[in-house]
This record gives sequence, structure tokens and C-alpha cells, in this order.
Amino acid sequence: MNLNSRLQGSVLILAPQGRIDHTSSEAFSAALKPHLTECKSGGTPVVLDFCGTEYISSIGLRALMLAARQVKAQDGHIVIAAPPKTLREVLDVSRFNLIYRIFDSVDAAVTSLLSADIETKPR
Repeated sequence: MNLNSRLQGSVLILAPQGRIDHTSSEAFSAALKPHLTECKSGGTPVVLDFCGTEYISSIGLRALMLAARQVKAQDGHIVIAAPPKTLREVLDVSRFNLIYRIFDSVDAAVTSLLSADIETKPR
């Protein structure tokens, strides 16, 4: 599992590649940690671009839950974008669509985060 990062405007795009499971969830959490610190009110909003993520296990979902809690406590903004169909089904069945806004594309996520009225709560 690799976590690639890039800026699109003032939004940080973090793109995990591969699997987020029991062997890689700690590395995923550790790679996220410094970025989440900056994902706060007045800080850098984050898009998790899952287009290159093949699989996420329950421990990977736990890492996402903890990330969401941290960002919420900091009044930051974090969303998910471009999950493959099977990953989107896992997120929906696990009700992560109630925790994260999930967008079909990174561009749609960035546009939402840059809009004047940032709406990051799930629909």
C-alpha cells in the first residue's frame, strides 16, 4: 500500500494504492497522520482518492473511521472520491456514506471543497 499525494488548488489529494488490510492498515494510518494534522479549520481540506485502491478490510475501515473522527474534532474537511464499484459497495454497506461524502470523481470532490459553502456532510 502506497499513499501518493498531490495538491489540486488548495486541496490535498491523497491516493492510496493497492490494498488496505491487516498487513497495511498501520502503514496507511501512519502515512495519513501528518496530513490529518493539517486538515483542520482554516487548514488544508483532503480528498481521499480511492481510484487505485483494490480492497479495504474491516481494519482499513477502522482507520478511515479514526481519520474522520480526528478531522471532525478539528473542524476540518475530508471526503472520499472515485472508489471502484466494489469498494463503493463496501463503503455503502458499511454505512461509511453516512460518515464521508463520497464523490464519483476527484474533480467533483475538489469543486465541492472549494465552493463557498463547503458541504462535507453525507447527503
